[in-house]
Amino acid sequence: MLLLPASWLLRLWGASLRFETTPETLKNLTKTDEAVAFVVWHNRLFLSTEVFRRYRHGRNFYGLVSASKDGAWLDVLYSMLGMRTVRGSSSRLGREAVTALVSVLRDGNDIGITPDGPRGPLYDFKAGCLIVARRAHAPILLLSGEFTSAWRLKSWDRFYLPKPFSRVRLHCELVKNEELADRNDSAEKLRTRLLAISPDHN
Repeated sequence: MLLLPASWLLRLWGASLRFETTPETLKNLTKTDEAVAFVVWHNRLFLSTEVFRRYRHGRNFYGLVSASKDGAWLDVLYSMLGMRTVRGSSSRLGREAVTALVSVLRDGNDIGITPDGPRGPLYDFKAGCLIVARRAHAPILLLSGEFTSAWRLKSWDRFYLPKPFSRVRLHCELVKNEELADRNDSAEKLRTRLLAISPDHN
């Protein structure tokens, strides 16, 4: 019950945002012919539920949540926002979490991973998302947003809170599974591409 008002506020807040997309970004966001792994920086997580609600009609979306007590609260909140969760070692993306996420993808569901979460360092691209996508033979969608007006928290990730009714330029790039063959090289290339579509203006 404590989380219910928060979920209503977040839904209204997200619905007030004005998203702008290019034709290519819109094509990638609405790609529903197969399960995909969304990869987004931790400081842009606020966008994920609203992006999923608007563009991923008829799809199930799973996010990785810590198995800790704090993760239990997030589990409930995400369910109120229409998302599902996989519980596991989000800080290390351990074997159990990888296995669970691969299973979710193979069952035809989308997943979301923050390569620098949950504790950073900021914009440090950990290779866990590559392992999951390669094992499930799934493509990756790099997701980011460029904010015209937003607050930034004083957290390790400088978390973005877009101001209500503000504009957000969404960016989404498709990375085919065949491009993920070399783990180390792929991780650096994906980091570069995700940074390029994630400009920090403030």
